[in-house]
Amino acid sequence: MAVIDLNSDLGESFGAWSMGMDEEVMIHVTSSNVACGWHGGDAEVMLRTVRAAKARGVAVGAHPGYPDLLGFGRRSMTCTPEELYAYTLYQVGALMGVCAAEGAELQHVKPHGAMYNQAAKDPKLAEAIAKAVKSLGREIILMGLARSAFEAAAAEQGIPFAAEAFADRGYMADGSLVPRSQPGAFIHDPDQAAGRMLKLVKEGTVETPDGQTLKLQAHTICMHGDNPAAVKMAEVVKAALEKNGVAVKNLREVLR
Repeated sequence: MAVIDLNSDLGESFGAWSMGMDEEVMIHVTSSNVACGWHGGDAEVMLRTVRAAKARGVAVGAHPGYPDLLGFGRRSMTCTPEELYAYTLYQVGALMGVCAAEGAELQHVKPHGAMYNQAAKDPKLAEAIAKAVKSLGREIILMGLARSAFEAAAAEQGIPFAAEAFADRGYMADGSLVPRSQPGAFIHDPDQAAGRMLKLVKEGTVETPDGQTLKLQAHTICMHGDNPAAVKMAEVVKAALEKNGVAVKNLREVLR
C-alpha cells in the first residue's frame, strides 16, 4: 500500500497577532511544523501548539526560520553556514524544551521560508542545517524539498531525510517551486491539487506549468492552513488519497 505523511506549518501567531487555522488543519494532517519564534510564534504559542498536536496525535516538528518577524521569514538573508548552524540550534533547542516538558517527541526539523529555499539550492547552507539537526539527535528527521541539497546533506551527516512536496504550489522543471511572483506559483482548486498529489504518490510525477512531466518522489506533502480555503484543500486532498488506497501516516511510519 502507498503511504504518505501530510504536514502543515503551525503555531505562527505571536503576541496579539493571530495567523492560521491550526485547530482546523490539525484534523487533516499527521505532522506539524511548529514555528520557533523568529519568523512567527512565541513561547506561549509554541506551548499551546505542542499541547494541541499531542492531544490530536499529530507528530511535532520544529520550523526554524530567519530572524525576520516583519518579513515573516520570507526575505532572503546573507548568512554564513556557522550562523545558520547556530540559528537552527537555538530555535530547535527552544522547541525541544517545550516538547520535553509536555512529554512529546520532536519528530523532525523543517526550515521555513527563505531559509528553506536558500538552503535547498546551497549545499553549504543545507549542510549547516543538517549538522545542527545531527547535533540535536541522530533520530530527528530533516524535512526538505524533494530533489534538493537537503537530501545529500542529510545523507552525509547520517540522519534521516524526508522529501517534501507541496499540494498548493507549482513546480519548475528543475524541481524547485515556482516563485510566488510568477504565474503558476499556486494551485487554488482543491480537486486539482488532490489529483496532482494522487499522481505524485502513485506514479512519482507532477506536471509543471509549461506542461512538462517532472519525476518527483516524496515522503510528505505540505498542506497549508492559513485560511478556510487552505483547510478545505487539506480535507479534499486527504480524502482523495485515502479513497484511492493511500495510507496517511506520520513520518516515522512512512520512513520505516
